[in-house]
Amino acid sequence: MRTFHDLRVLVTGGTAGLGLAIVRALAQRGARVAFVARKLDGVERVARDVPGAHGIVGDVARKDDIYPIALQALGELGGLDVLINNASDLGPPTLQLLADTDCEDLERALAANLLGPFRLTKAVLGALSASAREGRGAVVLNVSSDAAINAYPTWGAYGTSKAALHQMTAIWNVELQLDGIRFLSVDPGDMDTALHEQAVPGADRSTLKQPAVAAQEMLEAIATALPVLEEQRS
Repeated sequence: MRTFHDLRVLVTGGTAGLGLAIVRALAQRGARVAFVARKLDGVERVARDVPGAHGIVGDVARKDDIYPIALQALGELGGLDVLINNASDLGPPTLQLLADTDCEDLERALAANLLGPFRLTKAVLGALSASAREGRGAVVLNVSSDAAINAYPTWGAYGTSKAALHQMTAIWNVELQLDGIRFLSVDPGDMDTALHEQAVPGADRSTLKQPAVAAQEMLEAIATALPVLEEQRS
């Protein structure tokens, strides 16, 4: 399993919950990290707290933000080896039956959880291909959910968007495997995060996985998908 030293990684939703835990874990392991979030104050806070991490203000759910995000990340990192599409949106402010879900809320979930990862992946695909050709490896990890597989009542907008993301990941992986780019869809499980609290207010936090634990699992999945570099064999 290769190390993360000098690995160039872009993480979306990087100022809270799982995304923040991933940014911290990567930085601790010597990776070069750029992260994206919507709010300037959060980006500035994490950039101060995590030495070496480069913050980008942007919303992956907004089409017009995608290329500025990609350009800033590639310019700062000098290329890209790993993209982690972590940013998520429940859709409705509170979980609702599909029959009670407004079209705008479904659109918001799809924009953040499906179209955002699709657009951002396309925007950085050339950089990932270059990394694969150079032998560094290239991985896109899309954060999924068991709601992508199981039909949970009131989770319709979120589950639908994550199911589409899960299938899109599988298709990307088949289509680009000969180019050396690996696509992973990983369910981190139920975590003690603000998003989970929004979805299930009052849940017993002692039963939930800590984001730092899930972040370690994500890094292990990425590490197994990357090649072992020659200098690490010697």
